[in-house]
Amino acid sequence: MSHSTNKHIAVLGAGPAGLMAAWELVEAGYQVTILDRDDHVGGMCATQTFKGEHGEYRFDFGGHRFITKNPKLLSFVDELMGDDLLFAQRKSVIRYRGRIYQYPLALVDLIKNAPLPLLVGGAIDLGKQLFKPKPQDQSAVSFAQWIESRFGTTLYKNFFEGYTAKLWGIDPATLSGDWASQRISLMDLKDVARRLLPGRRSSVRTYARQYRYPKLGFGQLYTRLAEELEKRGVEIVLNSDVCGVKVNADNQIEVIEYQHEDTVKTLACDQVISTLPLSLMCKLTGFDSELTFRSLRFLNMPMEVENVSDNTWQYLSDPEILGTRLQEPKRRSSFMSPEGRTSVMIEIPCDKGDDVWNMQGDQLQQRVLKDLETLGVDPKHATKEYFTSYTEHAYPLMDMTYQAKREKAITHLSQFDNLIMTGRQGTFRYIFTDTAMEMGMMAAESIIDGVDRRREIFDFRNEKTVIEVQSVA
Repeated sequence: MSHSTNKHIAVLGAGPAGLMAAWELVEAGYQVTILDRDDHVGGMCATQTFKGEHGEYRFDFGGHRFITKNPKLLSFVDELMGDDLLFAQRKSVIRYRGRIYQYPLALVDLIKNAPLPLLVGGAIDLGKQLFKPKPQDQSAVSFAQWIESRFGTTLYKNFFEGYTAKLWGIDPATLSGDWASQRISLMDLKDVARRLLPGRRSSVRTYARQYRYPKLGFGQLYTRLAEELEKRGVEIVLNSDVCGVKVNADNQIEVIEYQHEDTVKTLACDQVISTLPLSLMCKLTGFDSELTFRSLRFLNMPMEVENVSDNTWQYLSDPEILGTRLQEPKRRSSFMSPEGRTSVMIEIPCDKGDDVWNMQGDQLQQRVLKDLETLGVDPKHATKEYFTSYTEHAYPLMDMTYQAKREKAITHLSQFDNLIMTGRQGTFRYIFTDTAMEMGMMAAESIIDGVDRRREIFDFRNEKTVIEVQSVA
């Protein structure tokens, strides 16, 4: 369906939400310009190519896979990618104190692998659990309380405390329980107990094992989408850092200012869909939201062996290990490294400008190789090659005070009638890719239909259960 319209929409950010918004808008006949500060599209879902001595290696920013319960989105992605969309199987483990545990935690595996004190502590916790109600009011619950109320102190201390403190850079007791309720797919101890009773089926919904993944890395989905958008007349301006907005007397944003090749340029527009970080959009419009993001640094290395392990992911729970996750891109698609070789990617949480962020690459590589050795990966398999990349706004920092700050930010931005915030950073929500894409579609639809859905987008899929369960396919 096409509106003949001469309205010009500015989309800020060429990640999953921004690109999907642009798609819906151009299909409906709008003129669309996308600005992005990077030299590539895809945002945090991009894939980078490293030309090594032995061929090309591909690395994503983090670990992405495509899973959705939305049939419209699924068929869109299937059609867009055609034969380049593979099915991959996920296998994840937790590494802790020299032992390897299945993830999600499974009872039989725990009994087989855990040291005795952990098992005894877990059993005692389980006894206590059975008689304790779960805290009802989620908003006042910290991450530490959320986990302890479900798994007991022993499992919390062993598997969650160190990892979580490392990931967020703050004490888990000061982190909001919201994060856990949306992202941790583990059975709680009562569920374990139920499983032990004969004839009882578990109520746990575990992580989806099978998922879709593009042949040349997750970013291929977004480079392909960008190509299709450009064919339809969408202008995508890369290396464009939004640095200001001009608001008219009616509280409408009418001009976007952006830095491009050392000059400040302007883009006049009728409506704005922004996927920029919520805190940045507030700052550009003269308000300090006090919301912050946790950053990530990636160390990517080619390896002179065929496989490092059979795991897609390894969660690194030991606090003294620098990274939080080790992944082998080849486990997602064999095209991610040259034949007969593999690569590893270490994900290291940090804050922009801290020691890890600023560390020299060679020094970081030496540090990571030591960590790999403790995990049983021979450092001699690493070539001297590596490259490192950064994501500044990786995780919205959901501390115990974030909800109130987020509400103030939403209230501040809602005064600009023609501005719609969407996407992970734009709504300050720890969401998956498919949800970000759906949010982008919703933003576009609200312009097309002329219905204000801004609040709905901020709250979209904010259910208190783990969102990532099973794909429709």
